[in-house]
Amino acid sequence: MSVPDETFTVTPRPSAAGPYVLEVAGELDHHTAPLLTEAVNEAPFGPHGVVLDLSGLTFCDSSGITVFVTAHRRSRDKGSQLSLAGVAPAQMRVLRMVGLDEVFTFHAGVEDALREAVRRRP
Repeated sequence: MSVPDETFTVTPRPSAAGPYVLEVAGELDHHTAPLLTEAVNEAPFGPHGVVLDLSGLTFCDSSGITVFVTAHRRSRDKGSQLSLAGVAPAQMRVLRMVGLDEVFTFHAGVEDALREAVRRRP
């Protein structure tokens, strides 16, 4: 396991509603992207999916966006769902500019993502 970076944390939070939540906080850049990559690789992409809670993310460069795309591919390969929750307006503008608003599922916050997961259950 990587040594935690003081400016960045990833906290796994399994939820009672089903999706596995990864709470991301701090600055996501080329130094810290490997920490999120490791957490995504360890996440159980199952039938209820994974939610990246980005409400605590203060900065994201292209390395971070690459991790998001890789996580999306992993979820698709596993037949699972990946959602991004709590994306800040500035980060959302960047995701729109590069066309990723057409790829990802977004929620205002984690609670919205969990409610949607419960609603989708068979």
